[in-house]
Amino acid sequence: MKAILHGAIAGALFGLGLAVSGMTNPDKVLNFLDVAGHWDPSLALVMGGALAVALPGFAWTRRRGRTLSGAPLPAPPVPTIDRRLLIGSGLFGIGWGIAGYCPGPALANLAHGSLEPVVFIIAMLAGSQLARMAAGRSRA
Repeated sequence: MKAILHGAIAGALFGLGLAVSGMTNPDKVLNFLDVAGHWDPSLALVMGGALAVALPGFAWTRRRGRTLSGAPLPAPPVPTIDRRLLIGSGLFGIGWGIAGYCPGPALANLAHGSLEPVVFIIAMLAGSQLARMAAGRSRA
């Protein structure tokens, strides 16, 4: 139960940070990606601020050796850069560049009641399932 509460608090802080910084606005994200046009560097500043806040927390947690709820930290994943990672990252970036959404802001935008984030989330979930199906076939 404690882990769920910590997750809810972290999610609420993340969503609040997205909203306050304006990163739930897809036009702001698209303007960040438009380096040849109306470039808006504010997303880089938000990412830098997030890193400045997160890095000390990650360092503290790593030294502590367990999560806030007391669970041991899982072993870090093996840092393998393979074809699947590169293709997935590229598709994620293309989708982000087309729509101006990534999963967090898309979920936050559901509160606005517009259809755009709903369509994005459905497409994201469909793409995720297609990737799982394709991965299952390639292993068989």
